[in-house]
Amino acid sequence: MDKQTLIEKIKAMAAAPSCCAPLKAAVKNYLDAVGTADEKIAAQSLIAEIEVDITTVDKLVPFAHSERAKEIFGEDGAKNFAAHADELKASGAKYCDCLACTPAVEILDNKELLFG
Repeated sequence: MDKQTLIEKIKAMAAAPSCCAPLKAAVKNYLDAVGTADEKIAAQSLIAEIEVDITTVDKLVPFAHSERAKEIFGEDGAKNFAAHADELKASGAKYCDCLACTPAVEILDNKELLFG
């Protein structure tokens, strides 16, 4: 993977409906800093925010079975979400596979590109 591809992953992560506001802000700060003297500091902040916000399967499963999930997704949606979370856990997945967490994993796996 090259840096430009990684930047596209960062943009995709931020565009995901499941991406939280603090992570969106860290992405904006990083993208605004690309090519400037502040880029490495912004990259460090971005990586730190991803590490805080990425959802592990061990956190996903209890949430998927919670009352809050029912409020968000409705009864049937929450059942499907919980079944999916259980399947992820059973498969040995470490992280959520939503549209924000999937690129987040790839970003973390290739973070050295942001500092080179």
